[in-house]
Amino acid sequence: MKSSLLVKARRCGLAAALSVAGAVSVAAQEQRVASNAASTSAAGVASDGQRAAAGDQYRIGPRDVLTIRVTAPDIVPQFSAEAMEVNECGMIPLLSVQNEEQNEIKAAGMTTNELQEQLRKFYTKYKRNPQVVVKVREYNSQPVAINGAVARPGQFQLRRPVRLLELLQFYSGGATEKSGGRIQIARMPALGMCETKPANGATPIDEATAPSFLSFKLEDTLKGDERANPFLQPGDVITLPEAKEAYVVGNVLRPGPVLLRDEHLTVTRAIAMVGGRMPDTRKEKVRIIRPNPNGGESQEIPVDIAAIENHKAEDIVVQANDIIEVPVAGGKRLLRNLMNTVVPAAGNLPVQVIR
Repeated sequence: MKSSLLVKARRCGLAAALSVAGAVSVAAQEQRVASNAASTSAAGVASDGQRAAAGDQYRIGPRDVLTIRVTAPDIVPQFSAEAMEVNECGMIPLLSVQNEEQNEIKAAGMTTNELQEQLRKFYTKYKRNPQVVVKVREYNSQPVAINGAVARPGQFQLRRPVRLLELLQFYSGGATEKSGGRIQIARMPALGMCETKPANGATPIDEATAPSFLSFKLEDTLKGDERANPFLQPGDVITLPEAKEAYVVGNVLRPGPVLLRDEHLTVTRAIAMVGGRMPDTRKEKVRIIRPNPNGGESQEIPVDIAAIENHKAEDIVVQANDIIEVPVAGGKRLLRNLMNTVVPAAGNLPVQVIR
């Protein structure tokens, strides 16, 4: 079942699977490249040498649309095509060829120059000195998508080697403040690889058809560390997960949510992140209200900040959705402030449609 879903996903294409992210036109991409060219750095964008190492010429792939023109001393329009789509297996038909064992040719993986030469050699059997010109009319075979905590999530078609940092910074607008500090890449199997099914019709199970997953620290990618800044591959889905949140309310400078980018964030650090305590805080009466994930009553955990500062108590690690209440001396608990801090924050979250 899992393997058949993967085959179906490849046939439907990345655009259908990620339609909620929205397609971004190639023209818009090129305009952004032009506007950001002056600020492109060697750390984020492939240098000329790096691009050459990755293969600087575009490689044709499944669902690309080609224009093929064949000319010879005697005109042969029947061998030409204005819009020929490369099929899912990476093949194109050989036009006007009858009674031939070979009636199609592999185009996927070739540059236009290489395909031109292949076609020229083949049609030499039928025409004297044929000249072949192949151009890519539509680029559809190298989609990548980026979503999550980025300014402009979307889908892109690659026409050249592109590193992760270039896509992140210059095409998707960079990570937002809600980023959890990691980048995940789901790397899909190569498109256009048609499996040979066994005689019983079952889909063969091949580990090569399973997606692989990569994970990097965002800070390493932003530094241009090559280990965290790979060249992208067709079908890559890049996700920047949003950090989970806890909430600090009460007698602090800026009550509100804190992002749990660090899985070891403690109570005192969370309070410092919202500006620290205000005067007259009852340091020994701070508490954590920890929701029950199963829907039961919340747990109350007392926290003595004074004891923590005197190294007489352990600083407690904060969990997602914790509410840290910092009371003021002689006043009522300020948990009611939660409605003024958490509700507006929740209202700013993006609304997505589940189809």
